[in-house]
Amino acid sequence: MRVLQSAIGTAGLTVILLSSPATVWGQQPAPAPAETAQQPQQAEQAKPDAQMQAVLDALKGLDAKPFSGLTVPEARTQASAADAARTVQREKKISPMPEAGVATKDIAIPTAAGALPARVYTPEGKGPFPVILYFHGGGWVVADINTYDATPRALALGSKAIVVSADYHHAPESKFPAQHDDAWAAYTWTVENVHALNGDAKRIAVAGESAGANLAANVALMAKAKKTTMPVHQLLVYPIAGNDMNTPSYQENANAAPLGKADMEWFVSHVFKSKDETADPRINLVGRNDLEGLPPATVITAQIDPLRSEGQAYAEKLKAAGVTVNARNYDGVTHEFFGMAKVVDKAKDAVDAANADLVKAFSKAK
Repeated sequence: MRVLQSAIGTAGLTVILLSSPATVWGQQPAPAPAETAQQPQQAEQAKPDAQMQAVLDALKGLDAKPFSGLTVPEARTQASAADAARTVQREKKISPMPEAGVATKDIAIPTAAGALPARVYTPEGKGPFPVILYFHGGGWVVADINTYDATPRALALGSKAIVVSADYHHAPESKFPAQHDDAWAAYTWTVENVHALNGDAKRIAVAGESAGANLAANVALMAKAKKTTMPVHQLLVYPIAGNDMNTPSYQENANAAPLGKADMEWFVSHVFKSKDETADPRINLVGRNDLEGLPPATVITAQIDPLRSEGQAYAEKLKAAGVTVNARNYDGVTHEFFGMAKVVDKAKDAVDAANADLVKAFSKAK
């Protein structure tokens, strides 16, 4: 989920959005006629494919509502897209294996700001294993390592790597840049201590989804700036990479489920003290000019996602800086699709592609 604007300057728009009678994802109102007339070139929102629609229908059946109309406690406790995917999986009687066979261990990562919950996913085998440090999504406000369990399992299984899924302090209790500080602390701890988990710190990658993908990208940038151990690869799944909420994908997907423009405004209003902070280079990655020398990247984007344009733009910026990039966009799917490989075929394809790139990077680093 996303960071791009704040409560500033959008109060009027927020009032309009929050007063809408639509309260269930998938029933958010279409743009006003005047807006449509001003933007005749605007493409209509694409339709989800049948498998993605089944998940969205399940989410609606779980009474999940747009974040923009909820309090933070309500948003944190309502059903998630992951819950909806699991519902579809149960209804179709799809086995959780083989991912469920990955061994897990909950740990705490010590930092100056306090211990961070983390979960270690270990595949079968002898080791020492390559390592992936993974950061979950949720706009830096909602979700945790339990919500985002499917992706670390799939990465551990498919890349034969230890995955350390690290949590971080959430807003609004902890404002930006607390999450970025936590991510860097988790990385330095992993580099220094992963040998105790049977991991090889010389073969470490960073990965994340949405807000977590932004953290992963920033870890790579920070490692470069500090001239310290560099990740061998970065997996960025629909990353927060800019602060422009008028990109083509924002216009197309303003009312998308499970993530629309008003939801992004909601996240930003809780994460940042002011809108000006979204111009920080840690957020506005597409505005950076120091991307040379970063590790290869896999950048995954979804068609029905406000974040699509900035993710694709960041991939192009990386390429222009000489970074090897595998950029893959998936039509007919929404934000959050990546962790749904059990019930959405395009998610499985994306996960398989990500794992192939990770295996390649780990092999080169031996």
